[in-house]
Amino acid sequence: MKKIKHNSALMLSIMLCGYMQTISSVNATAITNEKSRLIPEQLQTQLPTDVVPELAKKGQFDVGVKTIEITNPAQFDASTQTKTDRKLILELWYPSDVNTQSIKTSYENVTRTGIKFAIQADAFRDAAVLKQGNESKFPLIVLSHGYTGYRSLMYYLAEHLASHGYIVAAIDHTDSTNAEVDIKNNPFSGFFSTLLNRSRDQQFTLNYLTTEQHFASAVINNDKAGLIGYSMGGYGAVNTLGGCYNFTDATASAFTGIKDAEQIKKITTLLNSCAGGQYQDVNVDSKWQAAITMAPWGGQHDLFNHEALAQIKTPILYVGGDLDDVSGYDGIKSLFEKTGSKDKYLLTYQNARHNIAPHPAPTAAKTNELDIGHYYESAWDSAVLNNTNKHFALAMMDCHLKQQLDKCGFLDLSASSNQVAVDGKTPKPWKGFDHRYSTGMRWHMAK
Repeated sequence: MKKIKHNSALMLSIMLCGYMQTISSVNATAITNEKSRLIPEQLQTQLPTDVVPELAKKGQFDVGVKTIEITNPAQFDASTQTKTDRKLILELWYPSDVNTQSIKTSYENVTRTGIKFAIQADAFRDAAVLKQGNESKFPLIVLSHGYTGYRSLMYYLAEHLASHGYIVAAIDHTDSTNAEVDIKNNPFSGFFSTLLNRSRDQQFTLNYLTTEQHFASAVINNDKAGLIGYSMGGYGAVNTLGGCYNFTDATASAFTGIKDAEQIKKITTLLNSCAGGQYQDVNVDSKWQAAITMAPWGGQHDLFNHEALAQIKTPILYVGGDLDDVSGYDGIKSLFEKTGSKDKYLLTYQNARHNIAPHPAPTAAKTNELDIGHYYESAWDSAVLNNTNKHFALAMMDCHLKQQLDKCGFLDLSASSNQVAVDGKTPKPWKGFDHRYSTGMRWHMAK
């Protein structure tokens, strides 16, 4: 087992892993009323199509968005050590039937220090779901944020995938959002819950949306689903696909703060679950047919069972910055190498740290390092990262979820994107990128 870092360094690592929570009251009316007080800002930069990856372009569908609440009954509550109903707020994006009266909405959030802001959406609040025939239903994609985070942290990705014919469900992970975690005074209050519940939340969201009646149940393909997790969302996603946790007493104690020897043995047993909270005769849900883990946490601490990782069959794309100082690039690369899927990929952003997935920083976050540090990459423009993420997310989901074989070509790439001349000859850019505009990335595939 790798040596556990000193607690102060460990706490700093966890703090950096957080991303801010939306103003996500369970009362939809409260959300609506709050919006009237904030002026939404446009964060998505419009660039000429010649410099944007091919699959980053908007799809054929208008996009609707709706907020719903679901409840997972009788779940273990880490703070009270009892079983309670676990409520989750979901933001759902979907292809929509928009009328002339429809108005684009906004997403309400706060910075790490609690400053409110609003983001202009390219989606229509509560618009009607586009009706589909039985043979052309939309696959579901579950989107999972980090610690702390919020459900619209990757709204640009959700809107993009919905415009191309997917239903995207982003989770507000209870106990792991900024509304619940006081990042200044008690920054680790929700971390035990996060360790325990990330995969459970992802699996329960899939179960609910593919088996229960709701506003979009008539158009969801109940047999095909994708999963995208960022940071702690990636930690959960690896487990959801069958990468069982392998906490030791030492790692369980380090990450929960519990020191009592008898209690920590119970906690270690509790944490070592698999595929959405299973402990015996583990069965990975066959609906999961593609996954993307962005800067997944946990590999640097060897928190996954190596034999279980080798048994993962789901096609998976790992994405990481080679200077990631939160999840650790070596840890991300190790997860890629140990994963058994024959369809596995690793996209590396060179000179990037951990903030490879969030939307660009809002104006409210630009007053101090604590806030902007959740969004800012010193060597990368957020618009470039967002567009590249859209391109590869669509390639991955279209190839492995929709079985559109022409899209698989966007995943069959050379090792370097940089077009460095060899013997006076400049290589072609990566498929989907224009000449000169695919620099700064590396690509690994299953051998």
